Amino acid sequence: MSIIDKLKSRWGIESTFQVIVILIVFACTGFTALYAREFVFDLLGVTNEFPFWQRALIWVVTILPLYNLFLYIYGTIFGQREFFTLFLKKTFGRLIPGKKTSKKEV
Repeated sequence: MSIIDKLKSRWGIESTFQVIVILIVFACTGFTALYAREFVFDLLGVTNEFPFWQRALIWVVTILPLYNLFLYIYGTIFGQREFFTLFLKKTFGRLIPGKKTSKKEV
């Protein structure tokens, strides 16, 4: 079984093209988050002299929410809004204790 077939099975999709589009969305989101980190850290004056734990905390508070926003925006632009809506619901469902996600979701 190829990687593409495993992803199709895991994500519950049929089309190889859709898998490729979803992977492109993840790549675009990652690059955008990388540039957003540089911009936000410069804007906030965060440098490498800051202790690692402070930089990590600032990253979690600023860039992680932006990553999810970028993921939704790119998913919408590339026509995969439904997939990424379910993906983000499942992701946030894991972060919120006691909230259960259905098996139909990603």
